[in-house]
Amino acid sequence: MSDCSIVSSGLLPCSLSESPGEECGVFGVFAPGEDVARVTYFGLYALQHRGQESAGIAVTSGDGILVVKDMGLVSQVFDENSFVSLKGDRAIGHVRYSTTGSTHWENAQPFFEVTRRGPLALAHNGNLVNTTQLREWLLESGSTFTSTTDTEVICSLLNSSDSPTTMGAIEEMFPRMHGAYSVVILTEEGLLGARDPHGIRPLCIGTRDGGMFLASETAALDVVGAKFLREVEPGEMVFINEDGIESRRFAPPARPALCIFEFIYFARPDSILYDRVLYSARKEMGMHLAEEAPVEADIVIPVPDSGVPSAIGFAEESRIPFGQGLIKNRYIGRTFIQPSQSIRQLGVRIKLNPLKQVIEGKRLVVVDDSIVRGTTSRKIVEILKEAGAREVHLRVSSPPIQYPCFYGIDTAVRSELIASRLTVPEIREFLGADSLYYLGMDNLVASCRSPKEEFCTACFDDTYPIEAPDDLTMSKFRLEEKSPA
Repeated sequence: MSDCSIVSSGLLPCSLSESPGEECGVFGVFAPGEDVARVTYFGLYALQHRGQESAGIAVTSGDGILVVKDMGLVSQVFDENSFVSLKGDRAIGHVRYSTTGSTHWENAQPFFEVTRRGPLALAHNGNLVNTTQLREWLLESGSTFTSTTDTEVICSLLNSSDSPTTMGAIEEMFPRMHGAYSVVILTEEGLLGARDPHGIRPLCIGTRDGGMFLASETAALDVVGAKFLREVEPGEMVFINEDGIESRRFAPPARPALCIFEFIYFARPDSILYDRVLYSARKEMGMHLAEEAPVEADIVIPVPDSGVPSAIGFAEESRIPFGQGLIKNRYIGRTFIQPSQSIRQLGVRIKLNPLKQVIEGKRLVVVDDSIVRGTTSRKIVEILKEAGAREVHLRVSSPPIQYPCFYGIDTAVRSELIASRLTVPEIREFLGADSLYYLGMDNLVASCRSPKEEFCTACFDDTYPIEAPDDLTMSKFRLEEKSPA
C-alpha cells in the first residue's frame, strides 16, 4: 500500500468561541484482530472538541500504510465506505485546530513520509518554538516541504536520522525540538507515542483485551472501552507491538508544565489529568469564585458548555439557584453554506439563544471559563439584557489572560488579548456587565490539586517554561494601538 488521501469538497468554518482554541487531539491503537480504523474513528469522535478543522486516520498491518484525511468533522470525513480500505492491526488518528499553518488540506494530519526505515505516518498535538530554525537546517540538508506545519518538520527530522529504528531516530532527533508536543507515530515496526520533556500537552496509555491505546484524553479511552493505565511521562517515548510495550527516555525530565488550560477548558470534564477528574476541578473553581466574589442575585447560569461545572459549583456554594438561561446550538461546528452578511452580523446569536422566561427581570450570575478578546462576552451580556435581565454579573473561572501562548493555543497576538490592555474595571465597562470578577491564581491551582510548579501558567503570569526565539517573541508580543472592540 501507499499513502492514499481522499480529497472532497471544502468546508467552511463557523466558530464563535470566546475561549482559546487548542491545536488538536491524537489517538492510537495496536489491537490485532480488531477493526482498528473504526475504533480510531470513535476515539477521534470523543476528541472532536479539540479540533474541528480536519480529521484523518492512518492504518497498517505491517506491509505499508494507508492514510485517509480531509477537511471537516470526523463524521463528515469518514463514512462506511472509508473503512472498506482501512484494514490493519494498528492505527493512528488526528483532529486538527489550526494554530501553526493555515487552513488547507495539505496541513491535515496524519502526515505520511517514506523514510529510510520504511513508511511512517505521524500525528501531532502542540507547537514547536524552533520550527523556523529546524526547517532551514532541513532545507539545507536537502529536505522538501509541501505544507506549512511543524508536524511535517518533525517527519523530516525523523527521516534525516541514520538510525535503523524509529525509536533510535526519536532518541537522536527529538532533543533538537523545543516546544510542546504529544506525538503518535505509525510504522511497519509498530505504534509509538512520545511527549515533550515538560509534558505541556497530554498523552495517556490505555488497554483492553490485550490491545494498547494512546490518546490525548482519558475520555477517548472510555469511549472505546479501554482502561486507563497511566500518562506518558514527559520526555518519554513508548513503543507498542505484538511483544507488548517498551518505554525509553529520549530526554531527561524537566520541570513539569502541563498546560493549566487543560483543566480550565480544553479537556472534556470527564477526562482525568494528574489523577484529578476535571469536572470536580471545574466545579471547585466555581465554588472558589463564589467565595471570592459573592453577589446578590436570583439565578446562576453558565455560558454553555464549558461554563457548566463552574456555574454548578458557584450555585452550590452561594446557595443561589442554578438554571439554564442560554441555549446552545450544538450543530454550529462547520457548514457547507456560508451565512449571508445579515446573518453573520448576528454573531453569537447564531450559537446562543437566551431563555426569556428564565432570565426576564432577574439578577443573573453568568459563569464562563475565560475571556480572550472580549467580543463574544460583550455580545452575551448584550443579548441577556435585551432579553430582560435586570443585572448581569460576570464571573470567570480563570485569571485574566494577558500573554500569548507559543505552545499550540490560539490566544492571538498580545494586542488582541483584552486583559493585556485594559484593567478589570475597564473590561467590565467594555462588556457592559454590572460586575466582573476573575478567579485568583491561588484558588485556580488549589482546584487542580497539584502544585503550581507542575503547570504552565504563562498566559496568566508571563512565566514561560520554554524560551521562544526572539523573532517569535516579538511577533507575538507586539503591542499595537487598537480599540477594545
